[in-house]
Amino acid sequence: MVTNTRHHSLIAWQRADDLFIKLHLLSLKHFPLIEKFELGSQLRRAAYSVPANIVEGFARRSRRSRLHFLNIAESSLAEAGYCIHAAYRLGYVSEERRDELEKDIKGVGAPLAGLVRSTRTDLTLSALGVVFLFIAVAWFAA
Repeated sequence: MVTNTRHHSLIAWQRADDLFIKLHLLSLKHFPLIEKFELGSQLRRAAYSVPANIVEGFARRSRRSRLHFLNIAESSLAEAGYCIHAAYRLGYVSEERRDELEKDIKGVGAPLAGLVRSTRTDLTLSALGVVFLFIAVAWFAA
């Protein structure tokens, strides 16, 4: 197993990884059999997509590409949240379990939003640096 890659130290990835395992097992053990291939499958895919897209984003060299994958991770987290909401409304999870899972989802969402914000800021600063470089070159050339 590969360890100590850039994403392993990220709180967002660690929490997303834990959430995926929790939601995967929940859907297999507590959903009705028919839902293991419908709502349960969708929940597992959405939950898997969060840490997987963080990993893929941090494997990218460009900030723009990294931001793209972090945005997908955020969207997948929102989708997993909706799956939990639907599972609660259908009676597959208790109110207490739903509240616990929503807390876990927020626990992933906060550091993930911070990564998005940081990456977006880095991208903006990088673009401003290029603009200032062109201005400086034009000024010195004049």
